[in-house]
Amino acid sequence: MTTGAGMVSLTNGKLMVSGQCVLSDVHDNVLLSPVVSDDDVPCDGAFIGVKSDRKCSLRVFPVGKLLGLRFMSLYRFKLWWMTQWMGTCGCDIPFETQFLLVEVPNSLCLDNARTGIDGQDKQEMYVVFLPLLEGDFRAVLQGNEQNEMVICLESGDPSIDTFNGSHLVFAASGSNPFDIVTYAVKAVEKYQKTFCHLERKKIPDTINWFGWCTWDAFYTDITEEGLKLGLESFKKGGISPKFLIIDDGWQSVAMDPTGVESKAEHTANFADRLVDIKENHKFRKHREEALAEKELGRGLQHIVAEIKEQYGLKYVYVWHAITGYWGGVKPKATAMERYGANLVYPVASPGVQANGIDYVLKSIMTSGVGLVKPEKAYDFYNDLHSYLASSGVDGVKVDAQTILETVGKGLGGRVNLARKYHEALESSVARNFSDNDIISCMSHNTDTLYSGKKTAIMRASDDFFPGDPASHTIHVASVAFNSTFIGEFMQPDWDMFHSQHPMAEYHGAARAVGGCAVYVSDKPECHDFNLLKKLSLPDGSILRAKLPGRPTRDCLFSDPVRDKKSLLKIWNLNSFSGVIGVFNCQGASWCRVAKKPLIHDEHVETISGSITAKDVDYLPRVADDGWSGDTIMYSHRGGEVVYLPQNSSHSIALNPREYEVFTVVPVKTLSNGAKFAPIGLLEMFNSGGAITDLRYELDEPGTVSMRVRGCGVFGAYSLAQPRRILVESREVPFEYRRGSGLMTFALEVPEEDLYLWSIFIKF
Repeated sequence: MTTGAGMVSLTNGKLMVSGQCVLSDVHDNVLLSPVVSDDDVPCDGAFIGVKSDRKCSLRVFPVGKLLGLRFMSLYRFKLWWMTQWMGTCGCDIPFETQFLLVEVPNSLCLDNARTGIDGQDKQEMYVVFLPLLEGDFRAVLQGNEQNEMVICLESGDPSIDTFNGSHLVFAASGSNPFDIVTYAVKAVEKYQKTFCHLERKKIPDTINWFGWCTWDAFYTDITEEGLKLGLESFKKGGISPKFLIIDDGWQSVAMDPTGVESKAEHTANFADRLVDIKENHKFRKHREEALAEKELGRGLQHIVAEIKEQYGLKYVYVWHAITGYWGGVKPKATAMERYGANLVYPVASPGVQANGIDYVLKSIMTSGVGLVKPEKAYDFYNDLHSYLASSGVDGVKVDAQTILETVGKGLGGRVNLARKYHEALESSVARNFSDNDIISCMSHNTDTLYSGKKTAIMRASDDFFPGDPASHTIHVASVAFNSTFIGEFMQPDWDMFHSQHPMAEYHGAARAVGGCAVYVSDKPECHDFNLLKKLSLPDGSILRAKLPGRPTRDCLFSDPVRDKKSLLKIWNLNSFSGVIGVFNCQGASWCRVAKKPLIHDEHVETISGSITAKDVDYLPRVADDGWSGDTIMYSHRGGEVVYLPQNSSHSIALNPREYEVFTVVPVKTLSNGAKFAPIGLLEMFNSGGAITDLRYELDEPGTVSMRVRGCGVFGAYSLAQPRRILVESREVPFEYRRGSGLMTFALEVPEEDLYLWSIFIKF
């Protein structure tokens, strides 16, 4: 018997994709409900469900065996965060897998003919499995010893035990892995109507400006004086942040009378609870009264207004947890009584427990959470956010979001609770802040992803840990892989880093290709301004790439942190070029036994690989009509221009913890035979992000017109030496190297922010 439509079908106990078996020995109680593509969602797929007569709030359902196919899974290794795991069979699928991408040989091609005419293009197919929310239940994937892919279904409330079961997982397939993930998420969006794809969300402007976060600089000891010391330190170096995150440490919190402090080095006290929506005494007293608790009325409003005026800040965000603070709110505090909060104790799901309870969760489970009554959540957020807005604050970073899944008992379960809280949170943000100004953090569960209709920025991995040498390569790899999934819902945020740090350039390069905000958490007087000038222009704006940065297609199923042979390549697009960051991430990984990041190889070798224009998956979208496929590649660290004919590659070798960034530009042949490819600002990591407009032979043959943002050395490839170059109608001197074809000239620092230079080149 065969059920299904298009590429995904269920035939005689096999889940088939384009005639190739993906899952064998599929259980008789497994159902397939086909979805046919249309103009809105060009994706043939199917919902996978199960038949069951039993009632239970936690169930597992084996689906079928996965054998001999490479996959990349994204699973929660902590309650708060996902990371990647690669495997080839069902037993390799970790607990709490929320995304599974499988590489499938295309049986429509003969085994000895699986290369294209050019000898390089393999005809793989890809199938994505998305475990979903259905009714009051949440599904995730895991494996078992029989190599079966298993659906784990839970409500988070023992009294919620009845489910439909027909739409637990969505599966879709196609020849482009990035397209099929996009189409699959859009198909689920169309069916569920509980969330919105990133394309339909407003991304706040903060993402386009260089920023500073106070966390690592001061931890919870942040004060008004600390804010000014930090901002003044940047100002002296000639780079001023345009957005600021006042992280944990500004709120009014206290422990219960019988509470026990739960605080490690460089953390908050997780036993504290919120006692007032207003700022604490550190921000309300004059700094000259450092030993007094007396409030002298300066307050957050005065501080925010002063630092905006004095340091040119455009945006100020503040931090709070989704429950108010780590321990929630203090139910009997005078300012909190109106929210009907109750003290509840989190219970982690079996999958989270199996993967490990981290220190933060363990602390909160011990101390409990003062949880605002769900029906009062909007009132709580609106009171908090309206007060912040009246103080000049522009937005919020909302942390510890996945804690909600652990406190759903008696409140309708985890899914219902998450939706009530996120609806309240987004409604309050929309009412009180003008530009969808919210960053979602510690929020890597599907309860959040499939419940957010407005939030457009999400932290994409565990924190930047400056003092943990094992964490840095892991961080970069995790964000890149997580972005293949998260990037369909929200713009991934790569977290802060330090500009003065042994791995600072490595992290900076990753942010430059990540399509994300760029912000640091430097302590005052601890900056590398030469590095920051590769990321931020003098006006504080950044050259942000257009998409979430993701691993290149040939990296999706390799393990760049464990296999001792693979480089990690991350691709992105600018308006007229591509950018590829290449990283040697080998040597450290998250240890699933020790439950922490570990260096497993102290002697990582130099890793070799290659890059091609096709690594920038969507490069044809930004190429000119009639593009031949030829490109040039400019290496940021090497400073070299390499001409790559169509389908050719360029070799690269990187030492341990080393990186390179390549700008990839389609070559244009003009009517007079001249070949040209604009690179951009050579001193910036993402050189091509400076070019905002590009026209060939607009008014006369043999000419190029551009609009360019920023300053410094502008570079381009040219087969022939130009006759003249004009900037703002004034002829400027330039250099031309015949051997490489690199042409350069200087752009001054513009007087206006976001100024666009008008450039005209004549051949």
